[in-house]
Amino acid sequence: MPVNAVGREIPETIAGKPVRPFQGAFATVPQGHRVGGPLKTTRPGAGKLAPSLEEAIRRSGLADGMTISFHHCFRDGDKLVLQVVDTCARLGIKDLRLFATALFPCHEPLVRHIQDGVLTRIEGSMNGPIGAYVSQGGKLKEPPVLRSHGGRWRAVACGEVKIDVAFIAASEADPYGNANGIHGPNACGPISFSVIDSWCADHVVVVTDNLVPYPAVPPTIEQGYVDQVAVVDQVGDPAGIVTGTLRVTRSPTELRIAKLAVDAVAAAGLIREGMSFQAGAGGTSLAAQEILARKMAEAGVHAAFAIGGTTKYLVAMLKEGLVRTILDGQAFDGEAVESLRTNPQHQPITPGFYADYNSLGCATYMLDFAFLGGTEVDLAFNVNVNTHSDGQLLHGIGGHQDVAAGARVTVITMPTLRGRVPMIRDQVTTVTTPGEVIDLVVTERGIAVNPRRPDLAEDLRRAGLPVRTLEEMKAAAERLVGKGKSPIFGDEIVGVIQWRDGTVIDVVRKVEDWA
Repeated sequence: MPVNAVGREIPETIAGKPVRPFQGAFATVPQGHRVGGPLKTTRPGAGKLAPSLEEAIRRSGLADGMTISFHHCFRDGDKLVLQVVDTCARLGIKDLRLFATALFPCHEPLVRHIQDGVLTRIEGSMNGPIGAYVSQGGKLKEPPVLRSHGGRWRAVACGEVKIDVAFIAASEADPYGNANGIHGPNACGPISFSVIDSWCADHVVVVTDNLVPYPAVPPTIEQGYVDQVAVVDQVGDPAGIVTGTLRVTRSPTELRIAKLAVDAVAAAGLIREGMSFQAGAGGTSLAAQEILARKMAEAGVHAAFAIGGTTKYLVAMLKEGLVRTILDGQAFDGEAVESLRTNPQHQPITPGFYADYNSLGCATYMLDFAFLGGTEVDLAFNVNVNTHSDGQLLHGIGGHQDVAAGARVTVITMPTLRGRVPMIRDQVTTVTTPGEVIDLVVTERGIAVNPRRPDLAEDLRRAGLPVRTLEEMKAAAERLVGKGKSPIFGDEIVGVIQWRDGTVIDVVRKVEDWA
């Protein structure tokens, strides 16, 4: 069995398809050309409005074995995925591949559709119960494939994934197909994840609960790519875009980690005029963002831009003039949505603009630094964000790989212990992001610097910061709680983790026992 560049054994084929093992963060040279949807035309006066979602599905030609796609911008408030799959079940359509950008706890009812054979394949992030269910093994025809935001865009654009029918939830749309997510009573923010779906799918259905007169502006999804428009009672609940992780932590341990993270980038000389950054939406990252804002104000410096997933904390920095422009791929609260509506310096971007490996420019490549999290890190600086130490497939990749690969300094913030489980391992349970693109790991016990970055180690020591090795921090945690149990895996693959270039960086296997 071939071994990839992070030392993981990767099968030559998975579900009968050839596999390209990961060879390095930038080893792949793209080949071929971009694909697109079929050529179509319309006539003056032709209508696109379907009388119902069910009739739109009938007219789309959706049949057994096809692929349906969705975006996740409503997060845990999404309602469209279940409406479509429930309708497919009533119509007797089965053996579908679900190609959503992400699934959340609200999608737990999909389990019955997996059991009934309506859904037999899933490609996309699975946060929570669907991931847990799939982790039990034997549930799907093929192992789910997980990709980063940029990796999904690439997969569609190069024809790796062919979408038969794209269903695009919009909080505002007109009868001709122009649609967005920033207006309407259920506005969710940018819906630009689905732009590539609209370009490349065989059939595109915009679904809205807020039909407005032509033209709906701004048109994130454009009329020329839309076959049908369907109206439903509610496409999603915007309250679901906010979760408990979108609050600044008050944990003393996490606050120490946040302060150390900001001190580290300051020591590296990155808090300066014209800087750029991405801060995540977890509690520690939001705390780091607050500390960063204070340091910037004290120093009198301004960021040229910041990249979101955007929260009210980043919006506040924009309003205060600390950040000149926000490039926004996803809104995480109502304040972010309002800012998109009203501030021209707050701009929505697509995953293609943000992070497409097969392109001549990624916004992430322009970042000075980024704060990211993880469920585990190992002594080679590899990071796991997909599984816990118990081996359960519970989280998606999001932009983790894309940002880590692009930022000049990538900072992983995490505690050495969660509960009584050590987070620094000899080897992570699952490799999501390779150590070659991770620069610093910041814990409550100190800052570990990747040996690839001796320049950073010198900067941090000069600033008097607590530089420690991962080995030292791992040993300290294990003196308190021991090494912790590790899963024993069987042969069955229940998940495939792609690197952003389409190569396989790791596979997730069914857990058989513990050791």
